[in-house]
Amino acid sequence: MALPDYEGWACFVAVADGGSFTAAAASLGLSKASVSKAVTRLEASLGITLLHRSSRVVAVSTAGAGLLDEARAMVAAATAATEAARVDRVDLAGPIRLAAPMSFGIKVLGPPLAAFLDKHPAVEIEVLLSDARHDPVAEGIDLTLRIAPLADSSLLARTIAPVAASVLASPTYLAQRGTPKHPLDLAGHRLVGYGHRQRAMPLHFQRKGEEATVLPSGPLFTNNGDIVVPLLVAGGGIAVLPDFIAADELASGALVRILTDWSMPQAHLHLLSPPSRLRPARVRALSDYLVDNLKLSCTGAHEQLAALGNR
Repeated sequence: MALPDYEGWACFVAVADGGSFTAAAASLGLSKASVSKAVTRLEASLGITLLHRSSRVVAVSTAGAGLLDEARAMVAAATAATEAARVDRVDLAGPIRLAAPMSFGIKVLGPPLAAFLDKHPAVEIEVLLSDARHDPVAEGIDLTLRIAPLADSSLLARTIAPVAASVLASPTYLAQRGTPKHPLDLAGHRLVGYGHRQRAMPLHFQRKGEEATVLPSGPLFTNNGDIVVPLLVAGGGIAVLPDFIAADELASGALVRILTDWSMPQAHLHLLSPPSRLRPARVRALSDYLVDNLKLSCTGAHEQLAALGNR
């Protein structure tokens, strides 16, 4: 059996990701002619066209698009194997792509990433903050932080910590509109809809065998909690938010918890990575570091907020 053309696959991936033979050559440290020759050789051996070329643009063919994810995985595995062999002889170095939810990244990630980079100055971290759900394999993302139930997939997942959420409002709003005593009372209030997938995600509550479900009625619906916090502080309504988003406002008393005798389904912070267990040493190091430090951060934040109560 003929060996795979690793050079050809690596050049194909570099052209597809870089958008041109020139960009691929620069990223690989090769000449443009060498990259073109390698891709042409690979296409000839496969009997298909991977890239459509013109004088102005290079585009991945339909056949090439169908093979691109597997090609990326092959190149990533080879790169990881090479780096793993060198780990005892060199310092951690190179790029890492990290994706995280917008609010969590802004509120939590800065200090731990700064500390990691201080320990490993040759590592470069590209942080992608978005409330959209990324495809780590297709987008070439090494690590993904996600706060959501995990669907069945081939991604490797590490559960870091629970993420507490509370029903929040300002003292001003409650003084004017009254404090709900039961989840069903929320139907008579301005209940902000917060979620990532649909306009109004139902809120489920439990208490000693009793259950209640409430559907937010608006008038505001959003997929990002940062816009909700100032609205609540200004007396604009009630919302269910992760505690880390409103930690400062809870500490100052600008927002308070209500319906504290009811519980809601527990969300967790997960760290996802592509299916290959052979990863560069720098990615493994950041993965372990985030699991350890974010677990402590989340636990500490929850304990601190719990001690504050409702003031």
